Amino acid sequence: MEIEKVIKILRKEVKRYKKPSVTRISLEGKPFKVLISCLLSLRTKDKVTIETSLRLFKKVNKPEGILKLKVTDIEKLIYPVGFYKTKAKRIKEICEKLVKEYDSKVPDEIDELLKFKGIGRKTANLVVGLSYGKPSITVDVHVHRISNRLGYVKSRNPYETEFALREKLPKKYWIVYNNLLVTFGQNICKPIKPLCFKCKVEQYCGYESKNL
Repeated sequence: MEIEKVIKILRKEVKRYKKPSVTRISLEGKPFKVLISCLLSLRTKDKVTIETSLRLFKKVNKPEGILKLKVTDIEKLIYPVGFYKTKAKRIKEICEKLVKEYDSKVPDEIDELLKFKGIGRKTANLVVGLSYGKPSITVDVHVHRISNRLGYVKSRNPYETEFALREKLPKKYWIVYNNLLVTFGQNICKPIKPLCFKCKVEQYCGYESKNL
């Protein structure tokens, strides 16, 4: 599959849609905001993520600020994101670790970020890529689904997809790949009933023949 041609088409197509919430937050150039908004985005719709992130950051935008809040205060600020009670507790724990062990600076290495409870590979890759511009491949459900529908990789879960892409995808596309596929997945290549009749990369896709 000619991934270069697919990416060229997607770059043009996604311009008509809003960027994913975490990508919009990343434009401010604040790694802490990227980290927290990514945590909020898990199991949460994009519209809710951006609204909640902006509300929280209007109140506090540094780890020290979070530590001044009670967990119940954080819960109120981030409601109605999915699993908001668990996330409120986790955000405070992460901020405590940042302040005590990292001088309030969000690490720029995936392995360091994975030392934090509640931070998985998706979040770690996203922070490293969007905040620090380091080569990283962020794989969420959209990236996993579309990469397999296209037939570019054959994997059973996001973890396998990440490492399959690390082997195959040219490094110059690593950071942008997530943004392109998430936007495309939210608007065209949806999980159920994808809009194939609107798809500009259909000629490269095996979805209809394989019913993926």
